[in-house]
Amino acid sequence: MNALNLQILKRLALCGFTLVALSACATQKSDAQFFDKLKNEAEKALGGGGLTQDDAAKGITAALERGVETAVEFCKKPGGYLETPEIKIPLPQDAQKVEKKLRQIGLGNQVDDAITSINKAAELAAAEAAPIFVEAIRAMTIEDALSLVSGNDSAATSYLRRTTNQKLTAAFTPVIEAALEKTDATKYWNTLFSSYNKIPFVERVNPNLVEYATAKAIDGLFTMIKKEELNIRENPSARVSEILKKVFG
Repeated sequence: MNALNLQILKRLALCGFTLVALSACATQKSDAQFFDKLKNEAEKALGGGGLTQDDAAKGITAALERGVETAVEFCKKPGGYLETPEIKIPLPQDAQKVEKKLRQIGLGNQVDDAITSINKAAELAAAEAAPIFVEAIRAMTIEDALSLVSGNDSAATSYLRRTTNQKLTAAFTPVIEAALEKTDATKYWNTLFSSYNKIPFVERVNPNLVEYATAKAIDGLFTMIKKEELNIRENPSARVSEILKKVFG
């Protein structure tokens, strides 16, 4: 059961208990003070003492902001992509035969240089994601927030991906393209496929590097955001603010 539903059930249980007690003592005039005390407790349980819609909105916003901050910081650091198996960018699927063939003929270093430079380019581009994520988070409605708090373990990440993927792709493409040049990925890529395409009797291959690297860089960011969302939902020590503790505790 998720945190929001559990909070709601606790409040309903408290209200039910309180109202039963109220009805039991309502006819006893001498218990007027006790009646007032119970009444106040019931009102508190139904209102200010429980989890409000505003709490839910602030909580999921804080969780997303925390997830984005953690993911961006992780992905943009040196080795963020390259040294993390779950987000490391390999050669494209349709270039696997290229890698295999080139390694067989002693050109493994060229393959490694290409893979390393692509991952470094993704690290350089990762920092560009933060403003786009923040814009999407701030555009959330209360209804969005409530559904995300009570959703599955990756509901917030899925929402963020759904609302930012197009903008991220547009923003990342020129950054990735420049980063690929800066890290010599384009040079290594061209050398790699030029070497392969010179091999007799092979089918020529040359995937779109910018398009591929952009998609994989974005995938990596969302993988890390999803990981942080799950951590916040399941690990109390990851709830670093009072609102996260209140909503997900």
